[in-house]
Amino acid sequence: MSRIARPKLDPALLGQVQLSPKTFEGLRNLLHEHSGIALAPHKITMVQSRLAKRLRSLGVQSYEEYLHRLEDPQCPEWSEFINALTTNLTSFFREGHHFTQLVELLKTPASGSRPLRIWSAGCSTGEEPYTLAMTLLKAFGSTRTIQILATDLDTAVLSTAAKGIYPMARIDDLDDAWKRFAFLKGKGDNEDKVRIRPELQQLITFQQLNLLDEAWALGEEPFQAIFCRNVMIYFDKPTQRKLLQRYHRLLVPEGLLFVGHSEALLDNTLGFKSLGQTIYRRKEAAK
Repeated sequence: MSRIARPKLDPALLGQVQLSPKTFEGLRNLLHEHSGIALAPHKITMVQSRLAKRLRSLGVQSYEEYLHRLEDPQCPEWSEFINALTTNLTSFFREGHHFTQLVELLKTPASGSRPLRIWSAGCSTGEEPYTLAMTLLKAFGSTRTIQILATDLDTAVLSTAAKGIYPMARIDDLDDAWKRFAFLKGKGDNEDKVRIRPELQQLITFQQLNLLDEAWALGEEPFQAIFCRNVMIYFDKPTQRKLLQRYHRLLVPEGLLFVGHSEALLDNTLGFKSLGQTIYRRKEAAK
């Protein structure tokens, strides 16, 4: 008896396929297990909208079929799945007081003359680490060695960040002095774009990293500061606590942690002292 092939769904109709609550829960669980991101139950419409593009691209007939593919941890779709569901809102000098305070705090005698080693954890499309490079190079020039590590789970945004090319509109709000200091204007077909100057790019190493991995390949030397802004809001409380304990171990004594404006650390047992404006200093050993 011959097998009857299921008719292919018109790609134009894939956007009308519904994501059931059961399948949404399965996708939520996989995302949390793999990345630590805890999607809220009300995000079902957002997930359906974003994954509809992946269904169309793959010619997959349903969200159930898509979930079944992802249940194989070796599935090549995993990176696209993560990229589709991570939010990458960022800008140059976002929460600008952090960069001003970073320079002031690093200029203290206690910071010594050792290389400045900074980690941008969750660097998205690169605006944060490039702002760090701009700020530190402007403040210290060649008097200090500057090393910036920029990591993200999303491989697509990392690719954009590493190129250092942005639409001209992305720097509209910057002062002209910063535009001249940090960017080169495109010509010809690229006249509507800007490129980060090479002397700033060379200060940054971009690397894919999953914050849930048991081991992080970050090098041996500790960091003077870690920027993990608007990242922990996507994790549940136990994951946040574990991350903060690991950050504590990676910072030099009196090292600095910068988090997002809605991510105040309320647990006083983790070894950080608030300096205000969501800036924290490493203190006693975390418990």
